[in-house]
Order: sequence, then C-alpha cells, then structure tokens
Amino acid sequence: MTSLSQPIPRAPEPTRTPAQQKKASAWNAELFLQFGRTSRGSVLQRADHKGPLYVQKAFYPEGPDLAQVYLLHPPGGMVSGDRLEISVNTGYDSHALLTTPGAGRVYRARPDRTLQHQINTLHLSAGSSIEWLPLETILYPDACTRLDTRVHLAENSHFIGWEITSLGLPNRGLPFSSGNLSQTLQINRGERILLRERLQIDDGNRALLDGSAGLRGKPVTGLMVAGPFDLAADENTEHSIEPLIKKLRLHADDCGALAAVSLVGEFLTVRYLGDQTDQAMKLFVRCWHEIRPELLGRPACEPRIWAT
Repeated sequence: MTSLSQPIPRAPEPTRTPAQQKKASAWNAELFLQFGRTSRGSVLQRADHKGPLYVQKAFYPEGPDLAQVYLLHPPGGMVSGDRLEISVNTGYDSHALLTTPGAGRVYRARPDRTLQHQINTLHLSAGSSIEWLPLETILYPDACTRLDTRVHLAENSHFIGWEITSLGLPNRGLPFSSGNLSQTLQINRGERILLRERLQIDDGNRALLDGSAGLRGKPVTGLMVAGPFDLAADENTEHSIEPLIKKLRLHADDCGALAAVSLVGEFLTVRYLGDQTDQAMKLFVRCWHEIRPELLGRPACEPRIWAT
C-alpha cells in the first residue's frame, strides 16, 4: 500500500554476505482501527499505529452512517523481513469502508528468503459491515510472501472485499518465474469456517501458472467476496438473488477476460483471470455497484481517491 504521494523508491537490494544479512533491518508496522456507533454516526474511535502504517482521518462522502478510510503505507511495499499487521474492529451497527490510494508492492526477496508477510484481521460486531477494497498487490519476480486476510463475523454483520494480485511485472515482460506466494482469505462466524480461499505458488507447483487447470499463463488474478446473504429467510430467497447473479454475470462476460460469478454457501464470489489489474478493478467496481444496495441497503459511493 502507498501514501497519497508517490511511493518511496525501494530498489531490489544487492546480494549480502551472511554477516550483512544478520544486520539487515525489517520495516515492520502495525495498525489497529476501532470503529463505533455514536450519536454522530459511525466514527473512527481509535487509530493506533506502530511503524510506517497509519490513517489520517475518516471521510464521510455518503453521510455520517459510514466512514471511509484510506490505509497509508509510505514505504510503498515490503522487502525481506517486513511484516505488516492491520487489525480492524467494528462496534455494534457501525460501518466502514477501507481502501488504499495506490498499489501495494512486494519486492524481490533477499537471498536468505526471509518472509514478506501481511496480515489483515477484521472483526465485525453484530449489525456492522466492513468493505475491504484495496487496490492491487504487485508481486515482483523472486518475492517471498505470505498474504493473509481473516474475517470474523458476528450475527447480522456483512462483508464485501476483494483481492487483486499481479504475479510479476507483465508490463515489463517480467513473469513470476521465481519466488513464492501463499495467499489466504478466510471468513469465520464463531468457530465455523464459512469460506476459505487459498492460492499457493512455489517451485513445487510453478506449472500452475501456465496450466489449463491453473492460471493459463495469465499474470493477474482477482477474487471478490460478498455476504453473507440470508438464503434461509424463506423458500423464495434463493430465487430473489438470481437477478443479481445474472447482472454480475453480464459484467463478467463483458469484462474482456476470464471471469466467473458463483454462489458459494452464503457468499457471492466474482473471479477474474487476465492480463490487467485495471481491468480487474473495473470489473469488481461494477459488481460492487450491483451488490452493495442488495447486501448493505445503500447505493454505491466510490472513494474519491479512486478518481485520482
């Protein structure tokens, strides 16, 4: 993730001796955000940070009921040993949308292969919602990274989120021909796992990148998740979601890449596989415009930072 300004350049580091590797510093960062409901609406009650990861303030372009927040990471990306931890809590009946003003980057790892790790943990109280809508993450060739997002739902809470990942630098002709990625999205309610998605790429399965049952040589992959939808409210509810699914499938068919929409348990998923992060973002934003009124009961209001 990046700040509103241009990322601070962090070129790949030169090969280090074992002694130099021991002295290599990690740029770790932590951010804790607490949202709550007050007489003024949904407010950002706490924003504690450690290291170069923070927010400036909450924005209210759609009124006091929902806070929009931009996550700022001035270094612009992760090098070996970096660990970013983002924790977001929403109190009862509070609503938050979180995004980033620029792409996240994971640079080439050092020879010691020290992990580059980002952990996002979202806790939702009853009646609350979180929209987790970051811009893309770019994995440089030979990165060694783990990206974990964990969502903990309470009763009658709702989540919309997406992940867009560029494997390598396709615009420069640099594929992800070396390096490791472990990417997980898991959604729980209590001890029950409602949805779990995992992508693992390493030297043991690198053929997945080009395989017909894998990524088919496409460098950009994306997943959008929204729910839970109350499919058990009555016997007609499942049919009531069909018009929404049809609209989403029209957007998927029209996006110019491989895309699919499906209902997985209580969640709608939109998947993208193609060549352009902008194309994936455009598809997800279009789908978000359709899903948001149905799931959260509010029209779409795009963060202003997306227009810059």
